[in-house]
Amino acid sequence: MRLLVTGGTGFIGQHLICALLAAGHTVRALARDPARARALPGLAEAEWVQGDLDDPSLDISPLVNGVEQLVHLAWQNLPNYQAAFHFEHNLFAHYRFIKTVVQAGVGRIAVAGTCFEYGLHEGALSESTPAQPVTAYGLAKHSLLGFLQALQRERPFALQWWRLFYLHGQGQNPNSLLASLDRAIDAGERQFRMSPGDQLRDYLPVAESADYLARLLAVPGNHGVINCCSGKPISLRALVEQRLRERQASLELVLGHYPYAAHEPLAFWGNPTRLRALLKEPVDG
Repeated sequence: MRLLVTGGTGFIGQHLICALLAAGHTVRALARDPARARALPGLAEAEWVQGDLDDPSLDISPLVNGVEQLVHLAWQNLPNYQAAFHFEHNLFAHYRFIKTVVQAGVGRIAVAGTCFEYGLHEGALSESTPAQPVTAYGLAKHSLLGFLQALQRERPFALQWWRLFYLHGQGQNPNSLLASLDRAIDAGERQFRMSPGDQLRDYLPVAESADYLARLLAVPGNHGVINCCSGKPISLRALVEQRLRERQASLELVLGHYPYAAHEPLAFWGNPTRLRALLKEPVDG
């Protein structure tokens, strides 16, 4: 397939483009700085086109020429989840861009959503769990989904909406939990300050997630929301202790130094049934 990718220089985007190229797909990617993008590991084989999707005068024609599918990963101002920027700017700019791509004739659209659309629901969350976002980020993402579903009724196209849970791996936010832990280990720190650690989350290595997403793009049809998750909850403390064993490191964990995040429930994880079914894998695989 020939795909157009936005957000290709981001955490998920870099891994996904590598997976798509390895699978033999042709990737065209939008970037503000194509030279910088080409210099990133594994991304030189993609066709990088200079442009900014925030620019309403952006010429879509050369971007979509010959493209079968849009993969929309771009999103600005993260991880500031409560910034009004998400729904005041991102929502409308990104809807405008995707709508223009659809109007140009691209009939298959895949967009990165977020588990934050579920809000404060606890337990195993399936795609049928009502979305009740409590962050500006989650609200903007879920509103974009609604906009696109309304657009489908006006001009039909196939939509995959990937609800991503917690990803970790090379290129992750340096302030995220495991990146902060690795930095403390590398610096020879004796202690690691963290939250109480009993929160249950759904963590997935970003390379594994990229493999799932690349395979989903090859599945035809209008599938709507798809949880991209492991389906296996793990406590933050267990995750940290696992990384300490992997790194053969010993740090005193200062539990409860940071409070629980108000925008997250204590325990939630994804139900991967739909993901596994589309990829023809056993649910417990």
